[in-house]
Amino acid sequence: MGSPKKNQNKGFFAAMSSGLSMFGNAVHRSVNGLLGYEGLEVINPEGGKEDAEEEAQKGRWKQEDRDGYWKMMQKYIGSDVTSMVTLPVLIFEPMTMLQKMAELMEYSHLLDRADECEDPYMRLVYAASWAISVYYAYQRTWKPFNPILGETYELANHGGITFISEQVCHHPPMSAGHAENDHFTYDVTSKLKTKFLGNSVDVFPVGRTRVTLKRDGVVLDLVPPPTKVNNLIFGRTWVDSPGEMVMTNLTTGDKVVLYFQPCGWFGAGRYEVDGYVYNAAEEPKILMTGKWHESMSYQPCDMEGEPLPGTELKEVWHVAEVPANDKFQYTYFAHKLNSFQTAPRKLLASDSRLRPDRYALEKGDLSKAGVEKSRLEERQRAEKRERESKNQKFIPRWFDLTDEVTPTPWGDLEVYNYNGRYMEHRAAADSSDSSNEIDVTSIEFNPWQYHDVSTE
Repeated sequence: MGSPKKNQNKGFFAAMSSGLSMFGNAVHRSVNGLLGYEGLEVINPEGGKEDAEEEAQKGRWKQEDRDGYWKMMQKYIGSDVTSMVTLPVLIFEPMTMLQKMAELMEYSHLLDRADECEDPYMRLVYAASWAISVYYAYQRTWKPFNPILGETYELANHGGITFISEQVCHHPPMSAGHAENDHFTYDVTSKLKTKFLGNSVDVFPVGRTRVTLKRDGVVLDLVPPPTKVNNLIFGRTWVDSPGEMVMTNLTTGDKVVLYFQPCGWFGAGRYEVDGYVYNAAEEPKILMTGKWHESMSYQPCDMEGEPLPGTELKEVWHVAEVPANDKFQYTYFAHKLNSFQTAPRKLLASDSRLRPDRYALEKGDLSKAGVEKSRLEERQRAEKRERESKNQKFIPRWFDLTDEVTPTPWGDLEVYNYNGRYMEHRAAADSSDSSNEIDVTSIEFNPWQYHDVSTE
């Protein structure tokens, strides 16, 4: 096989399939001449050679909507469209990016196991499987709402976790999150960067994700692969995340490198993930393999990356049962994120659950969702004008901007740190008198910095 160091970035399974991967890049066929859109491509995740026109006609768009949207969007080709384009509510799901951050907590028990584990390499198996687990949710093709500046999301009543996320910057859109229980703390600063390519969009996860395992104080750093959303306007929309995920133990130097196979001919390789846990000397110790929408398994290996004799492949994570034919492809946990069952006492008025546009979309009222979305966006623009007129800056409530700027594969990132005040707030709220509590569903959404601002 060649030395482990030479192949460390891809591992045995990826090296084995590298020839197929080179041949099996996703099928691209131009629909130029079929639909009259010069240079536009439609990709069929199941492959095929003669169905470009048929594939292009699939999707959620009516013909008249599709044509108008294409005309509007083609001027943005090559641009970062994270927050610069007002998008129709038709393509949204009833969830915000702040809630999407909390979806990573569904299988948080894997981090509990990592903290309890004494084997340093198995720690990375559990922790990496936790990082993989959220990709089942990431395959959803609906767009989450961009949070309003100052918007928050709180999660309680799940695995003993306290979770808070906050929109800390609007241009560029940046979110920060913190979670903790008895076993771990989780901290993230996220600044998604996108590149619109016409019928697809590349999503680059500019961010920093750190997990601290409390028992031994081990700090893990996660760098995920980029994501590509295919067939935004023409064809069936689908998601792929080809590339490497690297999780590094900053305390010991051990790491796990997992390679997400790109979707190839006739869907070959789609969902497949494989790689190794390496020690600090970059020697493979455990191989990992699986599918990011289904399960992950592991097996001890030798210095050449081959399975050790007398060992067997063992499953470490398997996706939970999901609702059948769910409109938004939600898991049961995703539905809980929108419910007040996972909300703490005395929910903050800035919480995503309370957004009127999100709630209207959840109830199926697209017209009202569109009106409310426009109203919130206009109020946000009015607040920006007010802030500038007063020469003031927005100051997040639960996170502080640091002087640290960390490099990522897709650009530098300004880091926000959790300031500890949310835990103080939560302790005070939980111990307060419950006799005067109000119905949380009656709370008006209020992330605003100023009370009386004209939207004229």
